[in-house]
Amino acid sequence: MTTALWQARAAAHRERVQQWTQPRRERRSRGEVHPVYDFLFQYYHFPAGRLETWHPGPDESLVDSPEARDRFTGPVYGAADGVIRRNASAISSAGRATLSQVLHVLRSTRDRPANFGCYGMHEWALVYGGHDVRHAEIAPLRLPQAQVDEFVESRPVACSHFDAFRFFAPTAKPLNRVRLEWSTRHDAEQPGCIHANMDLYRWAFTAMPWIGSDLLWRCFELAVELRVLDMQAGPYDLRAIGFDPVQVETSAGRDEYQRRQRELSVRASVLRASLITAVGAIA
Repeated sequence: MTTALWQARAAAHRERVQQWTQPRRERRSRGEVHPVYDFLFQYYHFPAGRLETWHPGPDESLVDSPEARDRFTGPVYGAADGVIRRNASAISSAGRATLSQVLHVLRSTRDRPANFGCYGMHEWALVYGGHDVRHAEIAPLRLPQAQVDEFVESRPVACSHFDAFRFFAPTAKPLNRVRLEWSTRHDAEQPGCIHANMDLYRWAFTAMPWIGSDLLWRCFELAVELRVLDMQAGPYDLRAIGFDPVQVETSAGRDEYQRRQRELSVRASVLRASLITAVGAIA
């Protein structure tokens, strides 16, 4: 890849990522919080600056130049015979162990049957009984608390993602039909779960810079859409910030949720396969 080409790729990547990172920075400077989008920066602890920084794909190399040497430095990158390539031998033993764990989670999640019957009930279980209604000033409940509680009690709760389950209201946890523990938290993850699919972004940035920024970006982009569905299907009223609810308390709303969940799961399966290939080559 010539200097002009990778610089153009890097600039295009930074521009598209800054559509998300710059508004986040501006909100933080004003002490504001976005109840939908900020989750992608608060829960997923990957610095905005690193998300903006472009890296080539695993099979791409760069023409050696002063600009490339200044940008792509050791020990991750090395120059030889007029070409700059990644140096996979620079991955530490601890780093390889982490990548092996990522690969295990990706493969085991892929190989389990998908469940499309949860209907986003985890967000309802979070606020069951009036427990921890986050961002109540800008994202109030769209139904009275009594109706929220009644709906939780009327439906099967089958959350398979530990990091969603652990924030359930204490009185809602016994309602979950899936047994979840921290020590075995990845053992129930399955490819229909919107949180497991959102976590593809986590596994992608954990494997950076080895997998390249294009795949990282695709995982982030999918995570945004999954997060939007996640919150639209919750018990919150987000219309003031431009999100109409997916009313999963109705049969029509559950149909819409499941249709979108399945569509996003198909896209996630493609990205999961790409991550398995990329991480498997270095783990």
